[in-house]
Amino acid sequence: MKSPTLCLLLVALAAPVAAQHDHAAATQPYADLTARTIKALSEQEVADLASGNGMGFALPAELNGYPGPKHTLELADVLGLTEDQRTRTQALYDRMNAAARELGAALIEAERSLDQAFVDRQMDEGRLIDLTEQAGTLRTRLRAEHLRAHLQMMDILTNAQVHSYNMQRGYHSGH
Repeated sequence: MKSPTLCLLLVALAAPVAAQHDHAAATQPYADLTARTIKALSEQEVADLASGNGMGFALPAELNGYPGPKHTLELADVLGLTEDQRTRTQALYDRMNAAARELGAALIEAERSLDQAFVDRQMDEGRLIDLTEQAGTLRTRLRAEHLRAHLQMMDILTNAQVHSYNMQRGYHSGH
């Protein structure tokens, strides 16, 4: 059994280390991000944007009962998609993914330009507005592209398939 004195000594020694850790976490929350190529985007976000991944852009549709083409294709057998539905869903996914990849690449470059302007110390108020508006517009267009695909899926699936999709995805809200 450990003595109470030893326990108190260990607590006393550990307290300053814990306090230093808490202080560093509070005052240096972004220190680990300084090595990023584009400061505003993680490497995973860059990869997702380049590959056309959704990155949660379509959550308002997905979580409110509007299936997405990618996950519909993954559930094709369970949903009992007809050949025509599979073909239409694949075409919708291909169009959406191509547009998302193009917009994602443009957004990566817009974020790179914004970051580089700060790196080069070439930022002023006008450039700041231009670069952030460009990035914002691209992000908006990208999100709309993903949401549009969910909206268009409603013209391909039956109500029963939409219900089944939502159940398969764990959305039990009754949509």
